[in-house]
Amino acid sequence: MKNPFRYFKASPEIIRVAVIMYVRFLLSLCNVENLLHERGIDISLETVRF
Repeated sequence: MKNPFRYFKASPEIIRVAVIMYVRFLLSLCNVENLLHERGIDISLETVRF
């Protein structure tokens, strides 16, 4: 099986956390990006969207 994260610069763990926050807590992509940024993780909302 191919790695589904091969095209992203962010680590798979960060992407998983962002997706969990988006789905479980019904946050907008901008809110997820802001929450991660407050924790020192710079990830674009486009990475979460894809």
